[in-house]
Amino acid sequence: MALADLVNTFGQAMMAKYAERVHKLAIDAAFTCPNRDGTKGIGGCTFCNNNSFSPNGRNPESVSEQIESGRQVICKRTRAKKYLAYFQAYTNTYADYYELKELYDSALSEPDVIGLSVGTRPDCVPDSVLDLLQSYQEKGHEIWLELGLQSSFDSTLEKVNRGHTYQDYCLTVKAARDRGINVCTHLIIGLPGETSVHAQKSLLRVLDQGVDGLKIHPLHVVKGTQLANQWRRKEYQTLKVDDYVSTTATLIEMTPAEIIYHRVTGTANNDILLAPAWCNKKWKVLNAIENELIKRGTRQGHKSENMIYGCI
Repeated sequence: MALADLVNTFGQAMMAKYAERVHKLAIDAAFTCPNRDGTKGIGGCTFCNNNSFSPNGRNPESVSEQIESGRQVICKRTRAKKYLAYFQAYTNTYADYYELKELYDSALSEPDVIGLSVGTRPDCVPDSVLDLLQSYQEKGHEIWLELGLQSSFDSTLEKVNRGHTYQDYCLTVKAARDRGINVCTHLIIGLPGETSVHAQKSLLRVLDQGVDGLKIHPLHVVKGTQLANQWRRKEYQTLKVDDYVSTTATLIEMTPAEIIYHRVTGTANNDILLAPAWCNKKWKVLNAIENELIKRGTRQGHKSENMIYGCI
Protein backbone atom coordinates (compact mmCIF):
# COMPACT_ATOMS: atom_id res chain seq x y z
CA MET A 1 0.00 0.00 0.00
CA ALA A 2 1.21 3.53 -0.85
CA LEU A 3 0.30 6.94 0.51
CA ALA A 4 -1.67 7.60 -2.70
CA ASP A 5 -3.92 4.67 -1.75
CA LEU A 6 -4.82 6.45 1.50
CA VAL A 7 -4.78 10.11 0.46
CA ASN A 8 -6.28 11.88 -2.55
CA THR A 9 -3.01 13.30 -3.86
CA PHE A 10 -2.56 15.93 -6.55
CA GLY A 11 -0.72 13.52 -8.83
CA GLN A 12 -3.44 10.94 -8.45
CA ALA A 13 -6.19 13.49 -9.13
CA MET A 14 -4.47 14.82 -12.26
CA MET A 15 -3.89 11.29 -13.54
CA ALA A 16 -7.58 10.51 -13.14
CA LYS A 17 -8.58 13.73 -14.92
CA TYR A 18 -6.07 13.77 -17.78
CA ALA A 19 -5.14 10.07 -18.06
CA GLU A 20 -1.45 10.96 -17.80
CA ARG A 21 1.03 12.52 -15.40
CA VAL A 22 0.73 16.27 -14.82
CA HIS A 23 3.46 18.05 -12.86
CA LYS A 24 3.89 21.57 -11.54
CA LEU A 25 6.88 23.53 -12.82
CA ALA A 26 7.97 26.11 -10.22
CA ILE A 27 8.47 29.65 -11.52
CA ASP A 28 10.09 32.66 -9.84
CA ALA A 29 8.69 35.78 -11.50
CA ALA A 30 10.69 38.14 -9.23
CA PHE A 31 7.69 39.34 -7.24
CA THR A 32 7.98 40.84 -3.79
CA CYS A 33 5.47 40.97 -0.91
CA PRO A 34 3.42 43.80 0.65
CA ASN A 35 4.62 42.58 4.04
CA ARG A 36 8.19 43.38 3.02
CA ASP A 37 7.98 46.52 0.91
CA GLY A 38 6.21 48.62 3.54
CA THR A 39 2.72 48.46 2.07
CA LYS A 40 1.54 46.16 4.85
CA GLY A 41 4.71 45.85 6.89
CA ILE A 42 8.46 45.39 6.79
CA GLY A 43 10.65 42.40 7.48
CA GLY A 44 8.14 39.84 6.28
CA CYS A 45 6.94 36.85 8.25
CA THR A 46 9.10 35.83 11.19
CA PHE A 47 9.82 32.49 9.53
CA CYS A 48 10.83 33.90 6.13
CA ASN A 49 14.50 34.09 5.19
CA ASN A 50 15.31 37.73 4.41
CA ASN A 51 18.04 37.03 1.87
CA SER A 52 16.06 34.49 -0.10
CA PHE A 53 13.11 36.88 -0.19
CA SER A 54 15.09 39.86 -1.46
CA PRO A 55 14.13 40.70 -5.05
CA ASN A 56 17.45 42.49 -5.51
CA GLY A 57 19.26 39.23 -4.85
CA ARG A 58 17.40 37.34 -7.55
CA ASN A 59 17.81 37.41 -11.30
CA PRO A 60 15.50 34.67 -12.55
CA GLU A 61 15.35 33.53 -16.15
CA SER A 62 12.34 34.32 -18.30
CA VAL A 63 9.16 32.33 -17.74
CA SER A 64 9.74 30.30 -20.89
CA GLU A 65 13.36 29.54 -19.91
CA GLN A 66 12.30 28.41 -16.45
CA ILE A 67 9.61 26.19 -17.92
CA GLU A 68 12.14 24.61 -20.28
CA SER A 69 14.59 23.98 -17.42
CA GLY A 70 11.88 22.41 -15.29
CA ARG A 71 10.57 20.41 -18.21
CA GLN A 72 13.96 18.80 -18.79
CA VAL A 73 14.26 17.73 -15.15
CA ILE A 74 10.70 16.46 -14.71
CA CYS A 75 10.52 14.70 -18.07
CA LYS A 76 13.69 12.73 -17.36
CA ARG A 77 12.48 11.78 -13.90
CA THR A 78 8.82 10.91 -14.56
CA ARG A 79 8.31 11.21 -18.33
CA ALA A 80 5.48 13.66 -17.72
CA LYS A 81 4.41 15.59 -20.81
CA LYS A 82 1.84 17.97 -19.35
CA TYR A 83 2.51 20.70 -16.82
CA LEU A 84 1.06 23.45 -14.69
CA ALA A 85 3.11 26.63 -14.49
CA TYR A 86 3.42 27.11 -10.72
CA PHE A 87 4.04 30.75 -9.86
CA GLN A 88 5.46 29.88 -6.47
CA ALA A 89 7.96 32.40 -5.13
CA TYR A 90 6.62 35.31 -3.09
CA THR A 91 3.23 36.98 -3.81
CA ASN A 92 2.32 36.11 -7.38
CA THR A 93 -0.71 38.37 -7.72
CA TYR A 94 1.07 41.42 -6.33
CA ALA A 95 1.65 43.43 -9.51
CA ASP A 96 -0.13 45.47 -12.14
CA TYR A 97 -2.91 43.57 -13.94
CA TYR A 98 -1.24 43.84 -17.34
CA GLU A 99 2.11 42.66 -15.97
CA LEU A 100 0.41 39.65 -14.45
CA LYS A 101 -1.49 38.91 -17.66
CA GLU A 102 1.72 39.04 -19.68
CA LEU A 103 3.44 36.59 -17.34
CA TYR A 104 0.48 34.20 -17.14
CA ASP A 105 -0.06 34.38 -20.91
CA SER A 106 3.60 33.62 -21.50
CA ALA A 107 3.35 30.45 -19.42
CA LEU A 108 0.12 29.32 -21.06
CA SER A 109 1.58 29.85 -24.53
CA GLU A 110 3.84 26.84 -23.97
CA PRO A 111 2.21 23.91 -25.82
CA ASP A 112 2.54 21.42 -22.95
CA VAL A 113 1.45 23.83 -20.19
CA ILE A 114 -2.22 23.11 -19.53
CA GLY A 115 -2.79 25.55 -16.70
CA LEU A 116 -1.57 27.70 -13.84
CA SER A 117 -1.11 27.34 -10.12
CA VAL A 118 -0.73 30.80 -8.58
CA GLY A 119 0.61 31.15 -5.04
CA THR A 120 -0.31 34.30 -3.15
CA ARG A 121 -1.54 35.92 0.07
CA PRO A 122 -5.24 36.18 0.94
CA ASP A 123 -5.06 39.99 1.02
CA CYS A 124 -3.52 40.43 -2.45
CA VAL A 125 -6.11 39.01 -4.84
CA PRO A 126 -8.20 41.81 -6.36
CA ASP A 127 -11.33 41.12 -8.41
CA SER A 128 -9.49 41.95 -11.63
CA VAL A 129 -7.02 39.13 -11.03
CA LEU A 130 -9.79 36.70 -10.10
CA ASP A 131 -11.61 37.64 -13.30
CA LEU A 132 -8.43 36.98 -15.27
CA LEU A 133 -7.97 33.54 -13.69
CA GLN A 134 -11.63 32.79 -14.32
CA SER A 135 -11.21 33.68 -18.00
CA TYR A 136 -8.36 31.17 -18.31
CA GLN A 137 -10.43 28.49 -16.61
CA GLU A 138 -13.36 29.15 -18.94
CA LYS A 139 -10.99 28.51 -21.86
CA GLY A 140 -10.32 25.03 -20.49
CA HIS A 141 -7.11 25.63 -18.56
CA GLU A 142 -6.49 23.95 -15.21
CA ILE A 143 -6.38 26.84 -12.73
CA TRP A 144 -5.48 26.76 -9.03
CA LEU A 145 -5.32 29.71 -6.67
CA GLU A 146 -3.00 28.77 -3.80
CA LEU A 147 -3.65 30.85 -0.68
CA GLY A 148 -1.12 30.98 2.14
CA LEU A 149 -3.37 31.13 5.18
CA GLN A 150 -1.00 29.21 7.52
CA SER A 151 -3.32 29.60 10.54
CA SER A 152 -6.92 30.65 11.12
CA PHE A 153 -6.01 32.29 14.43
CA ASP A 154 -5.46 36.04 14.16
CA SER A 155 -3.35 36.01 17.33
CA THR A 156 -0.94 33.57 15.63
CA LEU A 157 -0.94 35.52 12.37
CA GLU A 158 -0.03 38.66 14.31
CA LYS A 159 2.65 36.81 16.27
CA VAL A 160 4.43 35.68 13.10
CA ASN A 161 3.89 39.07 11.40
CA ARG A 162 1.78 37.77 8.52
CA GLY A 163 0.11 41.12 7.90
CA HIS A 164 -3.31 39.68 7.05
CA THR A 165 -6.26 38.26 8.97
CA TYR A 166 -8.43 35.18 8.76
CA GLN A 167 -11.26 37.41 7.54
CA ASP A 168 -9.08 38.44 4.56
CA TYR A 169 -8.85 34.77 3.72
CA CYS A 170 -12.62 34.21 4.02
CA LEU A 171 -13.41 37.09 1.67
CA THR A 172 -10.94 35.94 -0.98
CA VAL A 173 -12.07 32.32 -0.83
CA LYS A 174 -15.70 33.36 -1.32
CA ALA A 175 -14.80 35.61 -4.26
CA ALA A 176 -12.73 32.85 -5.90
CA ARG A 177 -15.28 30.10 -5.37
CA ASP A 178 -18.09 32.34 -6.62
CA ARG A 179 -16.15 32.37 -9.90
CA GLY A 180 -15.57 28.62 -9.86
CA ILE A 181 -11.82 28.95 -9.33
CA ASN A 182 -10.11 26.03 -7.57
CA VAL A 183 -8.64 27.07 -4.21
CA CYS A 184 -5.74 25.29 -2.51
CA THR A 185 -5.08 26.46 1.06
CA HIS A 186 -1.71 26.27 2.80
CA LEU A 187 -1.57 25.49 6.53
CA ILE A 188 1.53 25.31 8.74
CA ILE A 189 1.78 22.89 11.66
CA GLY A 190 3.98 23.94 14.58
CA LEU A 191 3.52 27.71 14.56
CA PRO A 192 4.53 29.46 17.81
CA GLY A 193 2.00 28.86 20.56
CA GLU A 194 -0.07 26.41 18.51
CA THR A 195 -0.83 22.75 19.21
CA SER A 196 -2.48 19.96 17.28
CA VAL A 197 -5.83 21.32 18.45
CA HIS A 198 -5.14 24.65 16.71
CA ALA A 199 -4.26 22.82 13.49
CA GLN A 200 -7.49 20.84 13.65
CA LYS A 201 -9.52 23.99 14.29
CA SER A 202 -7.87 25.77 11.37
CA LEU A 203 -8.64 22.84 9.10
CA LEU A 204 -12.29 22.81 10.18
CA ARG A 205 -12.59 26.54 9.53
CA VAL A 206 -11.05 26.10 6.07
CA LEU A 207 -13.43 23.26 5.29
CA ASP A 208 -16.33 25.40 6.51
CA GLN A 209 -15.42 28.14 4.01
CA GLY A 210 -15.04 25.62 1.20
CA VAL A 211 -11.80 24.49 -0.40
CA ASP A 212 -10.69 22.24 -3.26
CA GLY A 213 -7.12 21.48 -2.23
CA LEU A 214 -4.80 21.59 0.77
CA LYS A 215 -1.09 21.86 1.47
CA ILE A 216 0.28 20.99 4.89
CA HIS A 217 3.77 22.13 5.94
CA PRO A 218 5.87 21.80 9.10
CA LEU A 219 7.36 25.05 10.36
CA HIS A 220 11.06 25.31 9.50
CA VAL A 221 13.59 27.40 11.35
CA VAL A 222 15.92 28.83 8.72
CA LYS A 223 18.88 31.20 8.84
CA GLY A 224 18.33 34.92 8.61
CA THR A 225 14.90 35.00 10.25
CA GLN A 226 13.33 36.41 13.38
CA LEU A 227 12.19 32.88 14.18
CA ALA A 228 15.81 31.71 14.14
CA ASN A 229 16.66 34.32 16.78
CA GLN A 230 13.68 33.22 18.89
CA TRP A 231 14.78 29.60 18.53
CA ARG A 232 18.34 30.42 19.61
CA ARG A 233 16.97 32.23 22.66
CA LYS A 234 14.84 29.14 23.38
CA GLU A 235 11.68 31.20 22.97
CA TYR A 236 10.46 28.75 20.32
CA GLN A 237 10.65 24.95 20.46
CA THR A 238 10.49 23.05 17.17
CA LEU A 239 7.99 20.33 16.48
CA LYS A 240 9.01 16.69 16.95
CA VAL A 241 8.58 14.49 13.91
CA ASP A 242 6.22 12.10 15.73
CA ASP A 243 3.96 15.02 16.66
CA TYR A 244 3.96 16.29 13.09
CA VAL A 245 3.14 12.85 11.70
CA SER A 246 0.35 12.30 14.23
CA THR A 247 -1.23 15.72 13.62
CA THR A 248 -1.00 15.38 9.85
CA ALA A 249 -2.60 11.94 9.92
CA THR A 250 -5.46 13.34 12.00
CA LEU A 251 -5.98 16.21 9.56
CA ILE A 252 -6.04 13.76 6.67
CA GLU A 253 -8.68 11.68 8.47
CA MET A 254 -10.79 14.81 9.00
CA THR A 255 -10.59 15.89 5.35
CA PRO A 256 -13.39 14.83 2.97
CA ALA A 257 -12.13 12.34 0.40
CA GLU A 258 -12.83 14.58 -2.61
CA ILE A 259 -10.45 17.33 -1.48
CA ILE A 260 -7.04 17.10 -3.15
CA TYR A 261 -3.87 17.09 -1.06
CA HIS A 262 -1.19 18.92 -3.05
CA ARG A 263 1.36 18.30 -0.28
CA VAL A 264 1.50 16.80 3.21
CA THR A 265 5.01 17.87 4.17
CA GLY A 266 7.63 20.37 3.10
CA THR A 267 11.40 20.67 3.05
CA ALA A 268 13.91 23.50 3.37
CA ASN A 269 17.25 23.93 1.65
CA ASN A 270 20.03 22.31 3.70
CA ASP A 271 22.13 25.45 3.29
CA ILE A 272 19.69 27.50 5.38
CA LEU A 273 17.82 24.92 7.50
CA LEU A 274 18.57 25.16 11.23
CA ALA A 275 15.82 23.01 12.73
CA PRO A 276 14.16 20.61 12.94
CA ALA A 277 16.65 18.35 11.15
CA TRP A 278 13.96 15.88 10.10
CA CYS A 279 12.42 18.48 7.78
CA ASN A 280 14.95 17.68 5.07
CA LYS A 281 14.01 13.98 5.06
CA LYS A 282 10.93 14.24 2.85
CA TRP A 283 10.46 10.57 2.02
CA LYS A 284 11.05 9.46 5.59
CA VAL A 285 8.27 11.82 6.74
CA LEU A 286 5.92 10.72 3.95
CA ASN A 287 6.53 7.06 4.79
CA ALA A 288 5.88 7.80 8.47
CA ILE A 289 2.53 9.45 7.64
CA GLU A 290 1.60 6.46 5.49
CA ASN A 291 2.57 4.04 8.26
CA GLU A 292 0.60 6.03 10.84
CA LEU A 293 -2.55 5.86 8.73
CA ILE A 294 -2.03 2.13 8.18
CA LYS A 295 -1.48 1.60 11.91
CA ARG A 296 -4.72 3.43 12.64
CA GLY A 297 -6.55 1.45 9.97
CA THR A 298 -7.77 4.70 8.45
CA ARG A 299 -7.50 6.96 5.43
CA GLN A 300 -8.56 10.39 4.13
CA GLY A 301 -12.18 11.13 4.96
CA HIS A 302 -12.41 8.50 7.69
CA LYS A 303 -13.55 11.05 10.27
CA SER A 304 -15.11 13.65 7.99
CA GLU A 305 -18.64 12.29 7.66
CA ASN A 306 -19.60 13.06 11.27
CA MET A 307 -17.61 16.29 11.60
CA ILE A 308 -19.44 19.51 12.38
CA TYR A 309 -17.40 22.12 10.55
CA GLY A 310 -16.30 25.10 12.58
CA CYS A 311 -16.47 23.18 15.88
CA ILE A 312 -13.96 21.13 17.79
